Amino acid sequence: MKPTNSHPHRVLVADDQSDIRDALRLLLRREGYEIHGAASPTEALAALEAREFDAVLMDLNYARDTTSGQEGLDLLPRIQMMDSTLPVIVMTAWSSVEVAVEAMRRGARDFIPKPWENNRLITVIRTQIDLRQALRQASRLEAENRLLRAESRPTMIAESAAASGHPTRTCSLPGSTARAKKWLRRRCTRCLHDRILLWLR
Repeated sequence: MKPTNSHPHRVLVADDQSDIRDALRLLLRREGYEIHGAASPTEALAALEAREFDAVLMDLNYARDTTSGQEGLDLLPRIQMMDSTLPVIVMTAWSSVEVAVEAMRRGARDFIPKPWENNRLITVIRTQIDLRQALRQASRLEAENRLLRAESRPTMIAESAAASGHPTRTCSLPGSTARAKKWLRRRCTRCLHDRILLWLR
């Protein structure tokens, strides 16, 4: 599914070759993406600091080093430090299993060799953006659930039996509500092995 025109996904394309950036810009704009280019790792970092992106498509080799991919590999952890959820897809004509494994170890989500296949490239970008959105949504829901649980959870008083020799454990449980009792019953089995005496205050 293409991004909507009102909210296009923003992709950073980092490559030292302008013709590569232009080709990717044309391809991805047709798919509805907003594209920003960077010609070096320094420009890529500056762009990431200036605005938020939904994905990064980056070459591993730049002007200083055109075969090993070291510049791109060094850039990956710096991007991860800025936003660990940002999907980074790496590209290089000098692909190898070792470089791909190292790129993934340093935080890349996928690896595409040059010359690329258009359909696969588009599919990878779309999949990674969708996955990031799903993970962010799940994280937000989990945070909301933790907050709701913290607000609704009754507090409890618990004390280990004196004869058991276990240290005393205490917390407060105000009220003797049906909700508190239900919550307490669900957790009684977790306390049995400690021979804990529980009561409502």
